[in-house]
Amino acid sequence: MYFKSRVEAGRKLADHIVRKYQGQQCAVVGLSDGGVMVGTQIATRLHAVLTMLLSEAIELPREPEAIAGVNQDGSFSYNNAYSPGELEDLLGEYHTLIEQEKMQKMQDLQRLQGRKSLIRKELVRDRTIILVSDGLGNGFSLDVAAEFLKPIEYKKLVIATPVASVRAVDRMHILADEIFCLSVVEDYISTDHYYDVRDIPPHDMIVRAIEEIVEHWNDA
Repeated sequence: MYFKSRVEAGRKLADHIVRKYQGQQCAVVGLSDGGVMVGTQIATRLHAVLTMLLSEAIELPREPEAIAGVNQDGSFSYNNAYSPGELEDLLGEYHTLIEQEKMQKMQDLQRLQGRKSLIRKELVRDRTIILVSDGLGNGFSLDVAAEFLKPIEYKKLVIATPVASVRAVDRMHILADEIFCLSVVEDYISTDHYYDVRDIPPHDMIVRAIEEIVEHWNDA
C-alpha cells in the first residue's frame, strides 16, 4: 500500500484508532519527525496530548544496521537484530568507538532538546500510550522507546504505523498490547518510498511545535 502523504496516512490510521480509544486518556508519542506528522492526525481526533521521543542510532563501519540507540534521557539499547555472539564480537572490536558515539549522540540530543524535554513522563503516566511511526523497516526504534518507558506506569501500549516490514510487525506483537498497521510488506525498501510526497517540515520547526503543545498541556 502506498500513501499520498503522511497526513493522509495519519488520517487513515486515526479512523481505526478512534473507534476504540475515543474518550479515553491517551498520549500520542511520535518516534520521528515523520511519526509526528502521522501522530498529529491521531492526537487531533482523540483530543490527546502529542509528544515526541528523541533518539539517535549508533552505527558502526560496514555494518548494515545500527548496533545501538540512545534516547533523550540517556537510556541505551542494543539492537536485537544482532545475536549475543555478534554483539560480543562488535563490542570487543569497537568498544572505544561505541562509547565515543554514545557521548556524541547524547550531546546532539541535548542540543536538539534545548532547555525543555519534548516528552515529559507526567504527561504519559497512567494513560494509554500510542507510539507512532511513519514506517518501520525493523523494530529497533520500538526497543529504544520501550527502554525509555520502562519506569513509567501506563495503562496500555499501542503501536501505530501506516507501513511496516514483517520483522517489525513481529517485534510489535512482542512489545505492544495492541497494534495498528495498514500495510505489511515483505521486502521493505525505505520509508519515503511508500509516500508520494515528503511532507515533513524542518526538524527545528517540529521541535518548536511539540514544545508549544507540551507547554499548553502543562498549563492546562
